[in-house]
Amino acid sequence: MRPTPPELVERRFVTTDLLPPPVDGRFHSTIGPVTPAIRRRMGKTWSPACPVGLDGLRYLTVSFRGFDGLAHTGELVVAAGEAEEVVSVFAALFRAGFPIEEMRLPTTADLDAHPTGDGNNTAGLVCRPMRGGTSWSAHAYGLAVDINPFNNPYQKGDVVLPELASSYLDRGWQRPGMVQPGSVAVREFARIGWSWGGAWSTLKDYQHFTATGL
Repeated sequence: MRPTPPELVERRFVTTDLLPPPVDGRFHSTIGPVTPAIRRRMGKTWSPACPVGLDGLRYLTVSFRGFDGLAHTGELVVAAGEAEEVVSVFAALFRAGFPIEEMRLPTTADLDAHPTGDGNNTAGLVCRPMRGGTSWSAHAYGLAVDINPFNNPYQKGDVVLPELASSYLDRGWQRPGMVQPGSVAVREFARIGWSWGGAWSTLKDYQHFTATGL
């Protein structure tokens, strides 16, 4: 755990558009296969050793509202059977004006990054084990989504990830992008049968929504 730099204590960065934003400022979405071009962009976040093949995954684009109040286009990969429901959740977040800083495909560089980083990428599939374990994470199956991980860090004892996000352990200080009990994100993921890591007792994973409970 490290102190949060002053410039990150109230994080409200402007989103950099990696995909064209919706021209009409409204919610739009697509659901499609993981094409060879998308697969190349994913790097080591997927391999044939992963527990789900590419045909069991779907590439989504969804509109999201940035901390700048503008509409942007995000992308993520999730399990094929959950794609439509996940899109419906992001549609509800967009309508509610819930801010998301960034939503892009994780890459090999993200896997290799030091956990002290200040990244805040909302993402789905990453083929990796559970933190502190050897079994596959729900992310490896495309059955989990992390939302604004800096604003909603993981905590187990004195371990905080991202390490610089310790300021956001104070859940009584409501800041934009935080997921709170009963908030729109918790309600909408519950509607599709997913649970929230912020409700766990042995650890807190405020960013984490999962279809498996893990």
